[in-house]
Order: sequence, then C-alpha cells, then structure tokens
Amino acid sequence: MSVSLNTVHWSRLAKKALQGDLLTQEEALSVLQADDEEVLPILQAAFQVRKHFYGKKVKLNMIINAKSGLCPEDCGYCSQSIVSNAPIEKYAFLDKETLIAGAREAQNRQAGTYCIVASGRGPTERELEQVIEAVREIRETMPLKICACLGILKPEQAARLKEAGVHRYNHNVNTSRSNYGQITSTHTYDQRVETVEAAKQAGLSPCSGVIIGMGETDEEIVEMAVALRSIDADSIPVNFLNAIPGTPLENRGRTPAMKALKVLALFRFICPSKEIRVAGGREKNLRTLQPLALYAANSIFVGDYLTTPGQEVTLDHQMIEDLGFEIEQCAL
Repeated sequence: MSVSLNTVHWSRLAKKALQGDLLTQEEALSVLQADDEEVLPILQAAFQVRKHFYGKKVKLNMIINAKSGLCPEDCGYCSQSIVSNAPIEKYAFLDKETLIAGAREAQNRQAGTYCIVASGRGPTERELEQVIEAVREIRETMPLKICACLGILKPEQAARLKEAGVHRYNHNVNTSRSNYGQITSTHTYDQRVETVEAAKQAGLSPCSGVIIGMGETDEEIVEMAVALRSIDADSIPVNFLNAIPGTPLENRGRTPAMKALKVLALFRFICPSKEIRVAGGREKNLRTLQPLALYAANSIFVGDYLTTPGQEVTLDHQMIEDLGFEIEQCAL
C-alpha cells in the first residue's frame, strides 16, 4: 500500500510532534507507506521538528571496536556472533593505551562523542576496569563525551562507569518485541530494556536504537519507535541492516533509500526532542541520498563501524558543509 497525502497532513504531524503528542498508529503508518513523491514534503515537516530542537547542528560520533568477535550470543545480523562465519578480525579487549589513542582520533575527526564498543554478553571485571582506567585518563585530557556499549550491564557496573566519567550507555533494542525471537535466542528483549533502565538508574544517559531491514513489518517499525519513546532514550541510533556475508541474515536485501528516509522522519515525529542518529548501514542503504537524512536526523557516525567500513571522514564533513549545516562542538 502507498498513500499520497498533501503537505498540510505532514505539517499537522510536525505540529503534533512539537506539542509533545504521540502520533496515532494510522498517522505513523501514513509516513512509512506514503508515495515516494511525498518524501520531500515529509522531510520538510520532519525538519521543522529537528530545527526546533537542534537547529542546523550535526553531532558526530566515532566508534572503536574494543573487542572483536569471540561473542557467545547468536544475533543473526552480527558478524561477531557465535553463529557467524564472516571472515572478520578477532581479538581480545584492547589495552588502555589503544583506547586512549582512539579518543585522540575521535577528536581529529571532530567527533564530540567517543563510543567504546565491545562484543560479548557483558563485560568481565578485567574488561570493565580497562574501560574505567581509559575513561578516567581521557576525561582528564580531552573534551570528549564517552559512550560505552559493553553488553548486558549489572546496576553496580553501571554505577562504576558513571563514577569513572562515562556519559552515556548504549544498548540497542534492535527490533520490536514481537520480532525479537526471529533475531536472537540467547537473550531477551526484556534483558535489553533492563540494561537501559540500569544505565538510567545509575545516572548515565540512555542510548538505545534499532536495526531496520530484518524482516519487520511497518507496524513493527512503529512499535519500535513508540517503545523507544517509552524507554525515554536520549539518543536513538537508527541502523539499516548491512547484510554481511557469513551471517544468518546475509541474503536480506537493502532498505530502499526512500523508505529509509521515511523511517528517519517517523522517528523524528515520534521522538521529537531526542538525538536521532543515522548509524550503521547508512552508506549502503541511503547511498547518494545520505544528505537528505540530516533533515530528520541530527547525528551520524564518522569513520568505520564495528566490522564494516564507513564513508571517508572528509566526505562527511563536506556533506555537512554543503547542506549549510554545522558540526556541533562538544560541551561537557
């Protein structure tokens, strides 16, 4: 089904979002199922919401893959999982010096947030201490916000990360509750939500997002956006599946660029004041339409992802400049 609606409809959704009202199921589906020629009016409406909260600023984030592969979880999308045969580099947790060097590179790329990400179910005591030691030194010497993504987290671990100077904790819900069993069996949707709640209770800024393109329905995409609004995640990475050869989802097709733009607009309407980040799969799924994503989203990753390459950093900087937008400077 595709829906053709006039500009007044999209403007009304923007007004509703700015008032803090939740879109109805019908309104949300009208965004995802609109005709492709409606994309520019939809983005114009989404931009009114984005501009209200973030102006023309774009937040840059950089990931370091602190531990690669060696993961006992069976997440079907992930090249690092136990069920993956993808030919990736595998290594144990990086040492403190390497994590600190990564922070310096984040600064060079003009990233305001440095994301320390590790594969695995959750951090060991030794891994947690390595992160804590690195974070303390980074915070003493560099004006960076630190986001940690270390898997399922216990409340006392969250408290220790907060005390060390970690600003944000990421644990994605990835898909809808109703689709979760199709993606992984070694942990539950509720365990992911509980980790986000533990981070919030410790005073960490909660970050949780999704991966689009894993067999979910439009109704389930709406379900994801509403769930993240309920969780009250401050930052929402919207990933688009990069189907990696050797993973269970290797044969999934890419999300069409126009559909990806509608998804980003929907998340802006449903979570209007939150950081919406175009994350993994941006380059493969949006392709030449990447700049349009920033009319709904206000944040991107620069550089490579965990095991897949990203766009060359100077091209991201040029994209932002050519749009007439500006890189947000880190304010601790």
